[in-house]
Amino acid sequence: MNAWKERNKEEQRLLNPSFCATLLWNAATGFAVEKSHYGPLMPIEEAFLVLAMVLHKETRDILPRSPATSLAVWATENPLARATVADRARVLVPFTKEALLFGGLHGLLEFPPHSVAAYPEWRVKISRTLNQTSDEVRFCSKRAAFLGRWFALSGNAETVMSVIGVRP
Repeated sequence: MNAWKERNKEEQRLLNPSFCATLLWNAATGFAVEKSHYGPLMPIEEAFLVLAMVLHKETRDILPRSPATSLAVWATENPLARATVADRARVLVPFTKEALLFGGLHGLLEFPPHSVAAYPEWRVKISRTLNQTSDEVRFCSKRAAFLGRWFALSGNAETVMSVIGVRP
């Protein structure tokens, strides 16, 4: 991974650790909202899918509007998206790790064993900040929260990863 000053402008804007940590915070918050019988904390493996699915506009745009749509049905109906998520997730591993580290160091995220949890105290500050951003940034945040909810309803981490075609 390049030093911050050596990164191109697009990478600095789209993949900056603060923005990516906020997306992961939204996903972990969405997961906790569902409090599925798999537990209220998002498995850390699933965090590595969030950026791959939310930052890619075409994938983000074809995500269902409701978590009632089965992940398996969506994956079957969108084989191209399913195939490319795995590749993007692999490429984005260093950026996801950087975002997790940033989120942990700045108090957005904590890491109970094998999980990612969002500190709820950040809700007001993140909401206020998002209100000052573009529609696209707000939409990315909403889609990240949706992914957290969707993953919570879709089974354990192994099931989610398998349906999307990713091996941890």
